[in-house]
Amino acid sequence: MLPLPPSDALRVVVQELDRALAALDRGGLDRVRSTLSAPGRRWFVTGQGRSGMVATMTAMRLMHLGYDVHAVGEATAPALRSGDGLLVLSKSGATPATLSQTRVAKAEGALVVAVTAERTSPIAALADQVLVLAPEASAQFGGSRFEQSALIVLDALMLSLAPSEPDQRRMDRRHSNLH
Repeated sequence: MLPLPPSDALRVVVQELDRALAALDRGGLDRVRSTLSAPGRRWFVTGQGRSGMVATMTAMRLMHLGYDVHAVGEATAPALRSGDGLLVLSKSGATPATLSQTRVAKAEGALVVAVTAERTSPIAALADQVLVLAPEASAQFGGSRFEQSALIVLDALMLSLAPSEPDQRRMDRRHSNLH
């Protein structure tokens, strides 16, 4: 099979994302929003590979929104404790490092929110809340469709948590200025 022209490849990606987002459990999305918006909880985010990059982008947006948030594995991340929250991204729901982190979080008494494509995975079984991004065959390489869907869904959640326009100016002050 010959490679697709870029415009055809773009159409494939958009169609796959459209199907994935149409299948999203809107009630689950609302529950995750409620959990994230509850005041006073420190949040930690984790995932491996590209899922980890999406997790880190989500942490950045939560920081812009004024949350006390940390990316797992960063040198400045404190210890996770009871009452904290762990947002986990794992397509398989069984990634060894992420599963280990999830087990530690549960042992410490943290609340776990998992974003995965596998509702019956080990991570989903440990999580307090699971947001399933429906598994589906993809023409894209690896887990691209999952990672793209997770980014869009989590960015939409961040938008839904965003304050009014005057408060957004305060958010702008949280953007990095050390370029």
